[in-house]
Amino acid sequence: MNKRAIFLALVFGAVLGLSGCKKAAPANVAAEVNGKAITNADLDKQYQFQFGNMSEKPSEDQLTYQKLEMLRTMIDNEIMLQRAEKLNLMATESEVDSKFNELKTPYTQEEFQKQMQARNMTVEDLKTQLRKELSVSKLFNKEITSKITIADKEVSEFYGANKANFHLAEPHVHLAQIVVTPRADPNVRNLRGDKATTDEQARKKILLLEGRAKGGEDFGSLAQNFSEDPNTAANGGDLGFIGESSLEKANPELRKMVMSLQPGQVSQPIKTEEGYRILKVISKEPAGQRELTDPRVQQSIRDQLINRKDQLLRAAYYEMARNEAKVANHLATSVVTNWGKK
Repeated sequence: MNKRAIFLALVFGAVLGLSGCKKAAPANVAAEVNGKAITNADLDKQYQFQFGNMSEKPSEDQLTYQKLEMLRTMIDNEIMLQRAEKLNLMATESEVDSKFNELKTPYTQEEFQKQMQARNMTVEDLKTQLRKELSVSKLFNKEITSKITIADKEVSEFYGANKANFHLAEPHVHLAQIVVTPRADPNVRNLRGDKATTDEQARKKILLLEGRAKGGEDFGSLAQNFSEDPNTAANGGDLGFIGESSLEKANPELRKMVMSLQPGQVSQPIKTEEGYRILKVISKEPAGQRELTDPRVQQSIRDQLINRKDQLLRAAYYEMARNEAKVANHLATSVVTNWGKK
């Protein structure tokens, strides 16, 4: 499918997939969610946060495509935010301040200001974003995570089906990853819909994620929300146990870097063919069979099963919430209506 076809598919999908009244769109409103407006100014501001420092200006079609993608994410976020507010789960000022200070901790004041400037954000912009993210996180914790239980039988069955994976013929390193790509491909996505489309954006994004991970945020949650690797994102970026010889074969410098990290530490960004990644060393294990009686094995299995169920339930929850919301995407309607009239 060529880029023009992809663009049209996105636009028509947005119009057909979102319900809303057919009256004329209010002035300067990009979309409405249950009667609440997402203004063009809101969309432009969010666009500046993500794409404002692009060295190469996009074409008109590319600009519209990026805004449609971003607006779809903003609509989803607004749906979830409204549900959080209805359930009295909005983040408090102290929670926002705590998260804000946590994000600042890894940086000097000058470095933090550079990070903010790179994203075209003010402190108030960041706190507003954090308030929304924390509120939605509280919603997911209440509606999804808190309801997930893993029975001992499930752990035993998983171990029995994957016992060979717990035998280490050589010393292994348990790794997790977050992958960010610069490709403007609608098939390459993450749970949050936060997509870089240039190498410069991807580099800035991975640096931000590195800072958040090293600042104490849960690596698995960051991977679930932002990683673009379809094989590992659902499991919190978990790559499993990788032998030292495999690391050496893949890249001696990579092995050297990984082995220099202690369990719990996160790597600096690594440039790869597909984009950028950061790695977290979960543990380092000597050779031999890991038995089910090992608490670490049980916890590893439970974490994997929880992540799988969490990812599934979140996807279903998003779809349910979209179905229940009254959404009018005026930007998408305008694009389709005016197509070919220029």
